[in-house]
Amino acid sequence: MAAVAGVRALLGFHRSVTLQRSFGNIPAQLTSTFLLRGLCSATTKSNEPKPPPVATENESLLENLNLMGVDVKMARQRQPGVLRKAFTNEQGLAKFLQGKGASRRVIASIISRYPRAITRSIEHLEQRWDLWRDIFKTDGEIVSILDRSPESFFRSSDNGNLQKNIAFLTSLGLNSKDLNRLLTTAPRTFSNSFELNRQMVEFLEDICAELGGTNPEQFAKYVISRNLYILIRSTKRVKTNIDILRASLKLSDSELLALLQGPGAEIMDLSNEYLKKNFNSLQQRMVSLGCRKADVKKLIISYPMVLYIGTDTLSSKLDCLLTGGITMKQIIEKPKVLDYSTQNITGRLGELQRVGYDFQKNGINILDTSQKRFDAKIERLGASPELNV
Repeated sequence: MAAVAGVRALLGFHRSVTLQRSFGNIPAQLTSTFLLRGLCSATTKSNEPKPPPVATENESLLENLNLMGVDVKMARQRQPGVLRKAFTNEQGLAKFLQGKGASRRVIASIISRYPRAITRSIEHLEQRWDLWRDIFKTDGEIVSILDRSPESFFRSSDNGNLQKNIAFLTSLGLNSKDLNRLLTTAPRTFSNSFELNRQMVEFLEDICAELGGTNPEQFAKYVISRNLYILIRSTKRVKTNIDILRASLKLSDSELLALLQGPGAEIMDLSNEYLKKNFNSLQQRMVSLGCRKADVKKLIISYPMVLYIGTDTLSSKLDCLLTGGITMKQIIEKPKVLDYSTQNITGRLGELQRVGYDFQKNGINILDTSQKRFDAKIERLGASPELNV
């Protein structure tokens, strides 16, 4: 045991010196003190009975991570087991990522949030990087994603599975741009097992066929391209949401198919409870304002994203529009005005009121324009007040 402790001390010294070369500004006293302490513990003998071995954290690893600027406390909270490993590759990982353009800060942040990254071999990293480069044009794009979501790259150690997923998704007709968006927005799609992704695609194809669709493969591709999170949700969740929409809106097969292969695809991944809560709240509010259930159905079919908006936020937007002189009938006809924030709507209504804009005569299309076009319209209306009458 004394010999093992001595070897570990020398290993810690070697790791620290290597890091000093890579990151610089490491006090010499730190590494020499660590070596001395390790050697002393290696030569100390004791006749006292030793307790059973307990898995402790690797001291030389902790030292290296601290020198690299890693938030060790965060790493310990995220994946404590990594800090107890005897052999890790933090130096190789840092050198590899530096070679791809990652800064010291980015490397430290990646390890802090996903410590398991330091267990990957250089061979594994190179293979995985090459697979990602089949989708992205530059190393910088990949570094950017790792900085935002390190789990997406390091979560799975199965490069073969990643290769299968890329080939499978490409076979659906998704091009490099689609795969790029998937990796950027929902990177966990690619660390899913290949079988799990295939299961969701087959489920979507079956839904299309059951509803009378003639091109299940195209339907699945369309849903995935419209809802990038769909592949990281369960088939159970998606099926329940479809059932909720069918029952709540009393949709026929053809109506439901049209909704799902249209903008309705964007809400298929919501949690079941959230979808039900938002639907019930919207219907209750609209009925209280004198709308019929047919109006509720019309609004949701033309603008399904209304069910994505939280209850309180939606209520605030409706209050704002109604107080500003806009009717529910106009909102149902032009629901995309609900896309904008309450602050934006309030500001625009104030500007339009200032120039005497008549919503009943001119409609509310002006609220659904870019800020540049809106400002230009306000300028014209202010210069020619007769246009508002």
